[in-house]
Amino acid sequence: MRLFYAVFVPENVREVLARAQERVRSYRGWKVTQPEGLHVTLMFLGEVDQARLPELRTVGEAVAAGVPAFTARVGGTGFFPEQGSPRVWFAKAEGAGFAGLALGLRRALPELAEAPSPKAHITLARRKGPAPRPGPLVFDVEFGVYEVSLVRSELSSSGSRYQILERFPLAQSRSVQHG
Repeated sequence: MRLFYAVFVPENVREVLARAQERVRSYRGWKVTQPEGLHVTLMFLGEVDQARLPELRTVGEAVAAGVPAFTARVGGTGFFPEQGSPRVWFAKAEGAGFAGLALGLRRALPELAEAPSPKAHITLARRKGPAPRPGPLVFDVEFGVYEVSLVRSELSSSGSRYQILERFPLAQSRSVQHG
């Protein structure tokens, strides 16, 4: 199973980002992320044996419980790599809990941790060939982060399909959501 931990963006933020994605839909070479798949990856696990699912659930629950719910902000756009021909167009994501969640997961699962992920971001589109760079955008939208998801990713010719296997509430998320 191809797995990762992530924070998915809520519908109101997806709508804002989907409007931005319209910029590249007409550009040959860019393939946009489906709005329902927009997320911040905390840790990519890669191919993992299904027998490890109970362990991954326990780790996700423990790490999420140690980080308080927080507010994330979606800022401006950028590219990976920053110089030369870009392969990824993304929106920058900032939030007090992203680093703690990512670090906690990496510490709990060091054998699955690949190279450190770039700063928190939401992939808007990937480049599949020569394509123009879209101009910079600034979103300045915020959303509450109340949970982490363990996600299965299935690759297909039409793009990645995501299935949330488990959701793990952050500390104090019930009181923040309902209080």
